[in-house]
Amino acid sequence: MPRPDEIQIKGRLTADRPLSDLTWLRVGGPAAWLFQPADVDDLAHFLSNLDPDIPVFPMGVGSNLIVRDGGLPGVVVRLGRGFNGIEVSGTRVTAGAAALDAHVARKAAEGGVDLTFLRTIPGSIGGALRMNAGCYGTYTADVFVSAVAVSREGQVVRLGKDDLDFRYRQTSLPDGWVLVSAQLEGAPGDPDQLAERMQHQLARRDETQPTKERTAGSTFRNPAGFSSTGRADDVHDLKAWAVIDAAGMRGARLGGAQMSEKHSNFLINAGGATATDLEALGEEVRKKVFQSQGIQLEWEIMRIGNPAPR
Repeated sequence: MPRPDEIQIKGRLTADRPLSDLTWLRVGGPAAWLFQPADVDDLAHFLSNLDPDIPVFPMGVGSNLIVRDGGLPGVVVRLGRGFNGIEVSGTRVTAGAAALDAHVARKAAEGGVDLTFLRTIPGSIGGALRMNAGCYGTYTADVFVSAVAVSREGQVVRLGKDDLDFRYRQTSLPDGWVLVSAQLEGAPGDPDQLAERMQHQLARRDETQPTKERTAGSTFRNPAGFSSTGRADDVHDLKAWAVIDAAGMRGARLGGAQMSEKHSNFLINAGGATATDLEALGEEVRKKVFQSQGIQLEWEIMRIGNPAPR
């Protein structure tokens, strides 16, 4: 099988590409290869010719991600301009996986479609699908119609709701598959009213979350109380920030990493943090919560790659 740089492509392939500037936390080592495909055909051609033993990791805008300091082996696939289109037809919205959640919410609202819950969710539609992202009682699963992905073998596949198996903050997708687009359906609404609702949501977010800091969104999943569909129907009052507070970890620091004073479920790079600092502080929080309350917090932030060599 050819090496990645021996495959003819239309997009861009970069060896030993640092990833720290591509993540919101601004930490992490390099990818052995970073591939930015030009379009779906380019992606399918590359994956079909890539050695099956080489791992593939699809990366969005890095909003919910810690790349460890030793970097990633294999190929990181990052979608760009060829994958960020947004089209509104009736109450259905078709969006490329690289389209930002906030842009999809705004474009949908302009067309009279209510996808306002996406407005304050960091990241892109591909990530929203993978994580069943949600806010204000609505989850991606609630508005999902279908998606298109490219398999690790380079096949273009259409996926339905059962294929993704939506759950609380997670879905099922084979390793190396790359989501390229999604079709969502929202309720009809008045564009002006939808715009006003989104402004209220932004104001509420800015009041309660450290939006001006280097974060990766919520660090841990809420401990319990969500149904298997990912809806909040059975939600308990138990929240990750509350058990972190009870463990005395609001504002805790380790190196350049800190649990936010403003919202204790936000892990921030307070300046000069390494991925090791951030992950170690998160693990310390998990340990303290378990010791004090017997609750095992689960990471919501994805952590990938190798630790720094010693």
